[in-house]
Amino acid sequence: MKIPLARIAHARSGDKGDTANIGVIAYQERYYPILVREVTAERVKRHFGDLVQGEVERYELPNLGALNLVLRRALRGGGTVSLRVDAQGKTLGAALLRMEIEVGEHELEEGP
Repeated sequence: MKIPLARIAHARSGDKGDTANIGVIAYQERYYPILVREVTAERVKRHFGDLVQGEVERYELPNLGALNLVLRRALRGGGTVSLRVDAQGKTLGAALLRMEIEVGEHELEEGP
């Protein structure tokens, strides 16, 4: 079944120049494998479409149950030169949490 990423994770975002950074953190340890499987660099790039002009890099942080995504050329030059409403990328984390992911019902059930 399809669910929004927000159902199993939360996010924090930041930026430096024209590069945005999104940390996606699983609410529970058992959701981390779903993040690894579903939140690929390719899917994130496709989700943001033309908003991200450069590459998307993904770093796995299993000890934190999190992924770190680096979006290159994502802010139209950054805060001092961009005409975008959100030139600092603060809303990119929230936007990513709207991405639909595929999960099995058994993956969401409470275990013993």
